[in-house]
Amino acid sequence: MKLLVISDAVSPHVYGRLEDELFRDVDMVISCGDLPLDYLEYVVSSLNVPCYFVPGNHDERYIGNPPPGWNSLDGRIVDHQGLTLMGFGGSIRYKPDAGPYYYTEMQMKMRFLKLQPQLWLNRKLDILVTHAPAFELGDLEGPHQGFKVFRRIIEQHVPRYHLHGHVHLNYSSNPRIMNFGGTCIINGYHHHIFEY
Repeated sequence: MKLLVISDAVSPHVYGRLEDELFRDVDMVISCGDLPLDYLEYVVSSLNVPCYFVPGNHDERYIGNPPPGWNSLDGRIVDHQGLTLMGFGGSIRYKPDAGPYYYTEMQMKMRFLKLQPQLWLNRKLDILVTHAPAFELGDLEGPHQGFKVFRRIIEQHVPRYHLHGHVHLNYSSNPRIMNFGGTCIINGYHHHIFEY
């Protein structure tokens, strides 16, 4: 299965170029957040494949107006052709007057605990999709700090992939791809294509 992950910035290699051979056999698209609605509409209408998203911390515009044709993973576990996907949008709350997609560590932990029984029933987690990274696994200090609960999910459930955004590669020396235990962690900034 060929997956396209996008996040945080409109990629000039994607916008207006989805008819290129590189994208022809993409089977699924995952957005890790902070992307304009018109860009997401372009992607879903051009590729006509299943598209999943989590909202970024700047995606208040999605409230009451989700991206058409996209399926939300935020706070959900979804089965897609035998693959188990789980998603969490938003980032760490780094200021008191932050918007709806900012969470404290405890708030994000509570969001996960609501899904944990369903995860135990599924007995597997193939792809963890988040906007923010996991703590000390591709994050930065301050507003781009990752969640400790995401790291715990990776350590305990060992998803094959963790896809995230939030940390722009143009202001970070972090690599796009890193491995932790049995999990391949991919920062989806701009775009990245990989084979599951």
